[in-house]
Amino acid sequence: MAPPNSRDTLIDYCKRRLGDPVLEINVDEDQIEDRIDEAIQYYQEFHSDATIKTFLKHLVTATDVANEYIPISSNVLTVTRLFPLSSSFNSSFNFFDIKYQMMLNDIADLQNFAGDLAYYEQMQQYLSMLDMKLNGTAQVHWSRHQDRLYIHGDFADQDIKVGEYLVAEVYTILDPDSHTSIYNDMWLKDYATALIKQQWGMNLIKFEGVQLPGGVVLNGRQLYDDATSEIERLREAIRLEHEFPADFFVG
Repeated sequence: MAPPNSRDTLIDYCKRRLGDPVLEINVDEDQIEDRIDEAIQYYQEFHSDATIKTFLKHLVTATDVANEYIPISSNVLTVTRLFPLSSSFNSSFNFFDIKYQMMLNDIADLQNFAGDLAYYEQMQQYLSMLDMKLNGTAQVHWSRHQDRLYIHGDFADQDIKVGEYLVAEVYTILDPDSHTSIYNDMWLKDYATALIKQQWGMNLIKFEGVQLPGGVVLNGRQLYDDATSEIERLREAIRLEHEFPADFFVG
């Protein structure tokens, strides 16, 4: 069989691993859909392969200024930093600008192989330090379930102006329907199968001890316990082997 590349093929794969069509999987289709949703959600929350770093560009509108927050897409997992809104050292290019004077004195020498590259680097770092001390960086507040990025500034004083672009470094969740190889992830396949198996065992527990024709006794408790052990092992594995470090998202 071809590897899973969609939600339906992942469900078929999990059912085959559990014995279908040789065995009847006593799980309702809606229950299977719920378990697949849970598996994908857990995968997106903790697996490093489920997210990607990107840069979010937003044009400030009058509505943003009135609301005093920037709307953020729901697929954003975290916002690591907001790039400086302005810099008196790096964005102005008049004759008396510090950076202009530094470039005027040093770049010509660098082009003639007479300048000191180490000095140029030190000067860049020094200017960045001055910029950080005098201007600082924008302080932001963001909650994933609000889908809003609050920037701590005085909107009335036009710290943030209509027509300006804001750029934030963010981590977004990959959509499995757009990146179908996610459905073939080994951990996701194992975890989804274990969740469906646990649901199967839970459904059969109510018939525990019932003897079927031929002397067969249903043992849903054992099926449930085995699946629970597999789920615990897989959750431990994703947190230890696939999750970003705890301080990774600290900008």
